[in-house]
Amino acid sequence: YRQQIENYIEKHPSFVRAMLPLKRDPFAPRIINSMIEAASRAHVGPMASVAGAIAEYVGLGLLPYSRDVIVENGGDVFISSSVKRKVVLLAESSGISGIKIAIQGSPKPIGLCTSSGKLGHSLSYGRADGVMALGPTASLADAAATGIANCVKTPSDIKEGIKMAQNMGILGIIILVDGYVGAWGEIEILN
Repeated sequence: YRQQIENYIEKHPSFVRAMLPLKRDPFAPRIINSMIEAASRAHVGPMASVAGAIAEYVGLGLLPYSRDVIVENGGDVFISSSVKRKVVLLAESSGISGIKIAIQGSPKPIGLCTSSGKLGHSLSYGRADGVMALGPTASLADAAATGIANCVKTPSDIKEGIKMAQNMGILGIIILVDGYVGAWGEIEILN
């Protein structure tokens, strides 16, 4: 899948630099159009969903061989699990030791992706310590986490970040910024 993305970028160099949604390409590989669709829903460029998309497509490829599949790609996770799983959101810059959440077992895969304006190498316009999005796909969860993290600069932005999440079609969100936490949706916090 990485090779498909690299080949597409070689032929369409503007794809990698786009900071806004692009139009669907009927000749592109499925993973590219998944990234374009997710980015469109989150109002970001398609590369904002790349790690989630790769985790998702690898996970979908493994599902015929196992009903329980977890693929993690740099904080972006595809999960298909028949049992409840526990996940920890670590955002060292937040001063919070870690937020433990539960992911219920389900026959439908989900994506759980994290973005930060303070940690990691990804471009971010925000200052969130961490934004974790739960989505029906890892592509969408990744794009949503990035889009929301871009807009969160202070604790007063948490409410707007949650409103954005509700309009993107994701299932839930946790936002950490400067020692404050906001959550919405199908997020079961354990601590």
